[in-house]
Amino acid sequence: MVLFIFFGCNQRKSNGKYFNVVNDSLSIYFDSANDFNLSKQKRLEYILKANEVVINQDNDSLNRVNLFKVANRYYNLNYWKEYNQTVNLVLNNSERAADTVSMAKAFSYLGDYYLQKSVSDSAFLYYYKAEKVYAKLNDKIQLAKALINKAELLYRVGDLINSEKEIFNVLRIIKNEKSEVEIFYDAYNLLGLVYNGMDEYENAILYHKKALKSLDEMQIIGKSQTMAISYLNLGLVYMKLKKYKLAKDYFLKGIEQQKIDNQDLRIYALLLDNLGYSKYNLNEDDELPELFYKSLKIRDSLNFRSEIPSSKIHLSEYYSSKDDTEKSLQFAKEALFLAKKINRPREILLALKQISIVDPQNASNYTKEYIRINEELQKDERKIGEKFTRIQYDTDQIKGENTDLATKNRNLVYFFSCLTILGLFIYIIKSQKAKNRELLYKQQQQKANEDIYNLMISQQNTIEANRVQEKKRVAQELHDGVLGRMFGVRMNLEGLNQFNDDLAVSQRNDYLSELKNIEQDIREISHDLNREKSELINNFVAIVDNLFEEQRKTFPSKLISNIDSSIKWDLAVNSVKINLYRIIQESLQNINKYANATTIKVDLKKQEDSIVLVIADDGVGFNVNLKKKGIGLQNMISRAKECNGEFAIKSKKGEGTTTTVTIPLE
Repeated sequence: MVLFIFFGCNQRKSNGKYFNVVNDSLSIYFDSANDFNLSKQKRLEYILKANEVVINQDNDSLNRVNLFKVANRYYNLNYWKEYNQTVNLVLNNSERAADTVSMAKAFSYLGDYYLQKSVSDSAFLYYYKAEKVYAKLNDKIQLAKALINKAELLYRVGDLINSEKEIFNVLRIIKNEKSEVEIFYDAYNLLGLVYNGMDEYENAILYHKKALKSLDEMQIIGKSQTMAISYLNLGLVYMKLKKYKLAKDYFLKGIEQQKIDNQDLRIYALLLDNLGYSKYNLNEDDELPELFYKSLKIRDSLNFRSEIPSSKIHLSEYYSSKDDTEKSLQFAKEALFLAKKINRPREILLALKQISIVDPQNASNYTKEYIRINEELQKDERKIGEKFTRIQYDTDQIKGENTDLATKNRNLVYFFSCLTILGLFIYIIKSQKAKNRELLYKQQQQKANEDIYNLMISQQNTIEANRVQEKKRVAQELHDGVLGRMFGVRMNLEGLNQFNDDLAVSQRNDYLSELKNIEQDIREISHDLNREKSELINNFVAIVDNLFEEQRKTFPSKLISNIDSSIKWDLAVNSVKINLYRIIQESLQNINKYANATTIKVDLKKQEDSIVLVIADDGVGFNVNLKKKGIGLQNMISRAKECNGEFAIKSKKGEGTTTTVTIPLE
């Protein structure tokens, strides 16, 4: 048997009396938006007109009252997105104005929103926030309403014991507030539901009847509708007691009450479905299965999906009693399918139970699934209870930091003052950021170039030591050999300047031949020095090879490298070499981090008057159009531009990446 229980009225009740609307047209919009005789579309038009007026008002107490009215009308039409947006707006306005009463009311409204959306932890959080504010304000009436909301949420998630506890807290708070009949009604009605869920049927009947009695003293819109809900709830209790005759009578009373007010089709469908089920159990075939089909049609047309499985299960039971196994199984399976689709564990259990009865051959499979889901449901209910406890604890911790309202207001002033200063500071930083960005970037580039240059220098330590030794040798050679010989020749030639005989001429010729030999020695030393310079310049290749060798030792991917021997590195300025080295290094780092490549190919070649660097991998690749350029890629592009070169990258998901850099030789 499937029981669907509604709590409270369809029309949302406003929490307290505020100021009268000064604008007559706005008052008309609000009244028309709540006129249930108008179509839903027409009522929505009036809400939108009212919202257009209210949204442009100043953030004062009257404006916040009007925003709550707009939210109220959205609630009554089930426009949940607009309702949520409006409540969040009024909450923000209330926080800015330090209006704690409106803040608490907004918390309650947000709790209602999340309750309707079945987000129980968020609903509990906001109800608990409202409760704490009202308790601090010592507003007993609003505190009682907040606790009623909290108790209803606990009832819905199956925490019946804590729900009962909260309701009795409410009754203690309002025990001397005899005029608050609506709160008494809500408390009694909810207690009846809780005791029905606990299978304490006498208490359930007692409190539902108390709720009905309190209705006699109430003057509210939709009173007959509320009475119909109480009759429905009483009928459900008697149905669980298997007193179907009494249950049927109460369902009929509910239907009669529905005719007095504007009919709530959701409750009407519930009454029809349960009336039909009572008749079915009383073996009264009149109006069956029409009552089930009529209820199903209403639910289907209005998309009450959570209640459709109930109709289908009742139809399955009905056709099972008529030995129409095919139809019975069809409706039971449809109920199970929909219950799973909308994730309604309790309806899933009822559908599984019915299918196992109709289809005994596969009953064991359905029973196993029933047991599994039932265990999961119990675990989930326990988890929800623990989650609610954590929410209360965390909220209390936060509240404990603000000992009183004055402290909270002072903290808010400090907060907004700091926020203003921070905002001004951020503005100043942003205004300077554009100017500093390029300078900072150039400094970073310069630092990186210095690091690279130092790396290249450190790689040449051995060569530099050899150079020093060679320079020392050349200096000794020049000093001891060439300069000594030149000094001797010069002295002898000076001595021969006094003689012009044949012997002197012959000796002068000998000394001239010696000078030619010295000239040849100096030329050889010069050639040696030129070769040393060439070796130093071409040492760039060795440095790059060292980088490749380190890559091969450190990472598992295969590296294939080729450096064109025809490249005249002496024609390339140092900045080109440094930037090429840095681009190769950065590319290898990116491949190692992200590409997951098995093979990497690096090719340095000469094309006409340019050096072309091509780095390719067979990694995962990426979409170059969608991928945001990181700082590494931006640095490579910048380095290529610094050398008056071109940078290009081609990649596709699953097809690797190819980077090409072309730099002209100056």
